[in-house]
Amino acid sequence: MRYGYYKDIYTALDAITEAQKIAFYPIFFQAIVCMKNKGILTCIDQAGKRGICFDEIAKQISLSPYAIELLLDIGLSMHVIYKNDGHYILGKVGHYLLHDKMTEVNLNFTQDICYQSMFYLQESLESGKPEGLKVFGNWKTIYPALQSLPKKAKDSWFEFDHFYSDHSFPIAFSHITQLNPKHIYDVGGNTGKWAIYCAKHNPNIKVTLLDLPEQISVAENNIKQAGFDDRIDFYSVNLLTAEILPNEADIWWMSQFLDCFSIEQITHILKLIHSSMKDDAIVCIMDLFWDRQNFEAGALSLNASSLYFTCLANGNSRFYHSKVFYNCLNNAGFYVEKDIDNLGYGHTLLICKKLISNKQTK
Repeated sequence: MRYGYYKDIYTALDAITEAQKIAFYPIFFQAIVCMKNKGILTCIDQAGKRGICFDEIAKQISLSPYAIELLLDIGLSMHVIYKNDGHYILGKVGHYLLHDKMTEVNLNFTQDICYQSMFYLQESLESGKPEGLKVFGNWKTIYPALQSLPKKAKDSWFEFDHFYSDHSFPIAFSHITQLNPKHIYDVGGNTGKWAIYCAKHNPNIKVTLLDLPEQISVAENNIKQAGFDDRIDFYSVNLLTAEILPNEADIWWMSQFLDCFSIEQITHILKLIHSSMKDDAIVCIMDLFWDRQNFEAGALSLNASSLYFTCLANGNSRFYHSKVFYNCLNNAGFYVEKDIDNLGYGHTLLICKKLISNKQTK
């Protein structure tokens, strides 16, 4: 298994240190967020390799000496900063916390969306429902609630969602255009960004966005503002309750959509598409699989993000192992003709067709 998951990698001494980190991580996290928000990390960063002494930090930061000293000590314990000859210097971890966009997006998502809700994680695991969503309101899933979230939380959610998909769109689109589509169904089209991207980069493509009424309303406004309402239309639908879908498209596109559902629901949606689509149409799924990441940081991030689905999104979905999707596709009557890894920040594109013979099962 990749990422060293097949063995115990720590010595006894290292292991007890790691255990203490886990025991205190929620506290450490809040302290590092404070260091970032109050400008301590930026202050140290601006000092460069020569570093900066405590008195100089205290002059620039609007906290008491007690508070600053305490946060600096936490930063040392977490190896975010280090100290040399009385001067504090930003470490590599601190650099990424300040300057890496992916880390910033993940941190804001954790703080503004997940942190308080995770107190209810065990309840969610036991009930199969997003018990942590009660922090924001009374909804069954987070998706109809997205436009009603507090602004900071909503901004962090959409920034998180779009950061990963947006970086993959150009590469994915180059593969989609090779299929010569005339009409694309954007299933679970969210805010309409993929539909807009398609319309902007190929004037001959028509797009129909299929999603919940709440999301259609948001996407429709975005598409109108972008000037593509003459080439992008809408089909309001709940994929879990619909019995039939339109069948005009030659490409059925799903980006970071199926991971929002349980295995049973994924199979149900795929069967619904299978029974509705034209026989020669193609299903294209772009998603994130934790086992297909180049680096352990990617697998770690996806498995951590899966807890958001458990506690906040719907209680029963996650970022899956790729074999799960292959099984769902096969059970729904599809085979994967081609899969392409490493799109953007770790996406995989599955190009699928209706299953004709057992030889096409992968």
